[in-house]
Amino acid sequence: MADMVGHWIDGVEVPGGSGVAADVFDPATGAVTRTVALASPADVGAAVASASAALPGWRDTSLARRTQVLFRFRELLDAGRQELAEIITAEHGKVVSDALGEVARGLEVVEFACGIAHLLKGGHTENASMRVDVHSLRQPLGVVAVISPFNFPAMVPLWFVPVAIAAGNAVVLKPSEKVPSAALFLARLWQAAGLPDGVFTVVQGDRTAVDALLDSPPVKAVSFVGSTPVARHVHRRASANGKRVQALGGAKNHMVVLPDADLDLAADAAVNAGFGSAGERCMAVSALVAVGPVADDLVARIAHRTATLRTGDGRRGCDMGPLVTAAHRDRVAGYVAAGEAAGARVVVDGREVRPDADGAGFFLGPTVLDHVTTDMSVYTDEIFGPVLSVLRVDSFAEAVALVNANPYGNGTALFTRDGAAARAFENEVEAGMVGINVAIPVPVSYYSFGGWKDSLFGDTHAHGTEGVHFFTRGKVVTTRWSASDAAGLELGFPQNV
Repeated sequence: MADMVGHWIDGVEVPGGSGVAADVFDPATGAVTRTVALASPADVGAAVASASAALPGWRDTSLARRTQVLFRFRELLDAGRQELAEIITAEHGKVVSDALGEVARGLEVVEFACGIAHLLKGGHTENASMRVDVHSLRQPLGVVAVISPFNFPAMVPLWFVPVAIAAGNAVVLKPSEKVPSAALFLARLWQAAGLPDGVFTVVQGDRTAVDALLDSPPVKAVSFVGSTPVARHVHRRASANGKRVQALGGAKNHMVVLPDADLDLAADAAVNAGFGSAGERCMAVSALVAVGPVADDLVARIAHRTATLRTGDGRRGCDMGPLVTAAHRDRVAGYVAAGEAAGARVVVDGREVRPDADGAGFFLGPTVLDHVTTDMSVYTDEIFGPVLSVLRVDSFAEAVALVNANPYGNGTALFTRDGAAARAFENEVEAGMVGINVAIPVPVSYYSFGGWKDSLFGDTHAHGTEGVHFFTRGKVVTTRWSASDAAGLELGFPQNV
């Protein structure tokens, strides 16, 4: 019988009381390898209660001791990166090298959080008024929830959790039920690093668990990453309950290639950004916008490179692994068929792939569609699979207008040798993250990650300074230690003199 993946409450793994479970698959073989407990509202309540009980002690723990825990966690995570990557590959399907890259990007945020003491410093003004001093400080919010998606079981939690914990909060993590095991691996590392039980809690589950967290009064803030419809729901419901929310939604990332670009560099980047992690990245390039006469040559170069890719089990040194579930694989294949029926030309057809794998895995090979137009569903919808759609335009201005007309605004890229065009693009394009000759412009950890328009609900991006501000709230203190002379009565509004 498959093992059960449970919750992590009060420093131990528990099965929960719902009695409801879901299958966990190995996407490369199609086999059920484990089951995962799905939390009931009562299970969520137990996790939140554990976090609430642990909060006061952790909130008042000195910054020096908090950062010592962060440094120990960083060392343990670094030492365990290979094991964690293999857990990710077994449940998500991405190749091990890609999973290692995910852990590395998460480690960057842990290292950023190790410097939290500097980021929590306030300011002080002496004699703002006569014998009146003013100082500011940042304090933790309390119990916060992190709801993470299936495509980055380690990196996305590590975008939020280390910053929240370093700032003095207690965190309840709800990972995707498709990839539950990485969260428990991280929980054990936090415990080994010396984090008090209850400060980091994991509840497994589906929408029932999500809605219970959104409705829970002790939860003061929610960080979410996932599809736009769910992000909109999370933002609306949590905000209605008075919570602070950052909900990162979907994307349709465009890569614009000008005629003067280095086409070998652009073709490499399009393949890497389009098919890495089987396209299951919110920063994947899914729409390539070829400007002017460059299209035919560029598509040929991309098709040639795509033909060299090996699709199969991520543990066998393949270039690209499976999609996360059979249903998702079939959904992506349906978009390919719809694009073809609408008039797009299938240059590379991933539906015909012969994967290097055992069993009936959830495979769809890299796919390239040319002559895609903006009214086709393969363009309008976030596909979240290894499908690269090529759109053709006549000018730089038309390319920028196309990008800006899209309802998503997560990331975009421009490939060119023209500095003036690059500057104009960076100034005019409506997206939160922009790459110039960089196809996947994910910011380093001390900058913040997040998009615009329907790619973000809430005002604050992830990690970096914005992440610190999200998990803390400011307080300004005005003090006066009066001399023996009385101030007297004065009912007017106080003035600084």
